[in-house]
Amino acid sequence: MANEEDDPVVQEIDVYLAKSLAEKLYLFQYPVRPASMTYDDIPHLSAKIKPKQQKVELEMAIDTLNPNYCRSKGEQIALNVDGACADESSTYSSKLMDKQTFCSSQSTSNTARYAAALYRQGELHLTPLHGILQLRPSFSYLDKADAKHREREAANEAGDSSQDEAEEDVKQITVRFSRPESEQARQRRVQSYEFLQKKHAEEPWVHLHYYGLRDSRSEHERQYLLCQGSGGVENTELVKSPSEYLMMLMPPSPEEEKDKPVAPSNVLSMAQLRTLPLADQIKILMKNVKVMPFANLMSLLGPSIDSVAVLRGIQKVAMLVQGNWVVKSDILYPKDSSSPHSGVPAEVLCRGRDFVMWKFTQSRWVVRKEVAAVTKLCTEDVKDFLEHMAVVRVNKGWEFILPSDGDFIKKHPDVVQRQHMLWTGIQAKLEKVYNLVKEGLPKKPDGQSGPAALLSGDQRVQAAKSKAQQNHALLERELQRRKEQMRAATVLPGVRIKEEPMSEGEDEEDQDAEEDEEPMDTSLGGGLHDRLANGLPSGRAAGGDSFNGHPPPGCASTPVARELRAFVEATFQRQFVLTLSELKRLFNLHLASLPPGHTLFSGISDRMLQDTVLAAGCKQILVPFPPQTAASPDEQKVFALWESGDMSDQHRQVLLEIFSKNYRVRRNMIQSRLTQECGEDLSKQEVDKVLKDCCVSYGGMWYLKGTVQS
Repeated sequence: MANEEDDPVVQEIDVYLAKSLAEKLYLFQYPVRPASMTYDDIPHLSAKIKPKQQKVELEMAIDTLNPNYCRSKGEQIALNVDGACADESSTYSSKLMDKQTFCSSQSTSNTARYAAALYRQGELHLTPLHGILQLRPSFSYLDKADAKHREREAANEAGDSSQDEAEEDVKQITVRFSRPESEQARQRRVQSYEFLQKKHAEEPWVHLHYYGLRDSRSEHERQYLLCQGSGGVENTELVKSPSEYLMMLMPPSPEEEKDKPVAPSNVLSMAQLRTLPLADQIKILMKNVKVMPFANLMSLLGPSIDSVAVLRGIQKVAMLVQGNWVVKSDILYPKDSSSPHSGVPAEVLCRGRDFVMWKFTQSRWVVRKEVAAVTKLCTEDVKDFLEHMAVVRVNKGWEFILPSDGDFIKKHPDVVQRQHMLWTGIQAKLEKVYNLVKEGLPKKPDGQSGPAALLSGDQRVQAAKSKAQQNHALLERELQRRKEQMRAATVLPGVRIKEEPMSEGEDEEDQDAEEDEEPMDTSLGGGLHDRLANGLPSGRAAGGDSFNGHPPPGCASTPVARELRAFVEATFQRQFVLTLSELKRLFNLHLASLPPGHTLFSGISDRMLQDTVLAAGCKQILVPFPPQTAASPDEQKVFALWESGDMSDQHRQVLLEIFSKNYRVRRNMIQSRLTQECGEDLSKQEVDKVLKDCCVSYGGMWYLKGTVQS
């Protein structure tokens, strides 16, 4: 007791177990270096891994301008390794040892006792380590030098003896056939060191992209070190009831377990269900029910469960369709499983079921033949998909099984917006895989007829006319209201704006002030065209087009435009080169971090985002992709910050000009072009900085960020 009083508890810290990176997190132990230099400051030229062996190789640059670097020794090593004639296969293309390779070895085989800890805001978050690797310098270049030396000696000996050699006599040879290998001999051969080394060597290397400590990707991945469900949804391993804790300390004996009656594996009572963690309860319910409104799910879980925690848990196992939750395809068809009807792998089944779910987000009706024609799956598989979430109607098709839940959509607009962004990404993948057009039907050659329609042509025309008449009055009133808001926002004291409606082709003088003061350009895109380096058409900027009621980003007076412009400028200050696909991904992450009801949740179109990028001083780089590239249209749109205000602007502009004519470039070509254009001999550090800002290295070539197709 006296010892406990002398050592009081100073602080209690909550401990959380983060599992997002539990199977992916490795600890790299680098050789000791001076405290003033970190390995993140050294350019990583390339990285590759053998996943099965947990073997990693990193290639890092050596500072050849350091006063401690012996240049003559570096030149001698490069000469011994590559010889006098350097070519594309040379290890050191600069004829100087300017890089070093590090190979990994496992420091321990049992990593169950190790974890990475992150302390933030009074909480300690632990992530289990999957492996601990020690990196040591590799001297494989010495083996290459020895091999070169032996080749030269063999060539010299062959040259001296070839003059005296006569034609060899014909020799008799004996052919022997090997006997069948016994099982014992095969086992000895498989367990031999030579066989294991050969098997390890056959595993292919997987090339990796290295992201530095301050890169946005690193910052995003670092968030996974925090427990995503700090409210208790995912942290159940560290939260146990007294009975569960007692069961862990004193588990029942095997005899007691055998005496208990065993229930069927697919039967689980509600009493047993409520003893499970909340995440498992939601997963089991959704896997069995398939489709469920949120209100029904809350009633099954019980009144004491927090709805916010349920919302977080349901989004991990289900997707929102017409206000109802439908279980995700990968929950029903886990990896490495297959169809019981056709034997199709789970990946193809998930893709086909996602297509059916996406069709139901567009309409309440789906035609089975249309689904089969697009997905190319057998009738039984398609029928299983539809029976999960729809009911058949004679002579009509399959109708979604539940009515649309408008109450949930009104109460949770932030969840609806997040689910809409997820469906947008799924739609893009489906369009790419199934070769879909905007209407969701497969593209057909000219003259090929489509599937049989359920409605006649006259019925479709009448339905379209009635729908257009119903929407016309609403659109007119909405347009008038938007014009009044825009007019009120742009009118300044002492300036009167003309009342005539603006058309896309109007001249800018029609929008000038009518008083004797200096004319003021009040068109929405009047000043935007002058700032865009890529030359957007003036009709696009001056028109009154908007998305969800917001004017284009050229109108800086709107909160949406200001918020979007601030995001774009901040993003391109951190990353100088981005594809449209990567920019949209970062924007979606930014939206996910915003509070509900933020102005950016009202909707941002792709065109509005691109116009804002160009207005922020960026240029579109027309990279000549290969004809057979697998890059999507958004991945082929590359934007770069043209001027950031630092000393490297001119170097980056020369580099971007190079990539506007070449898809991939070698480093020596970049360095020579920079020296030619800038009129100065750039140091290696300056070239490395420009390449790190804009490019990535893959297979000995340099690509603009986001354009490499591995």
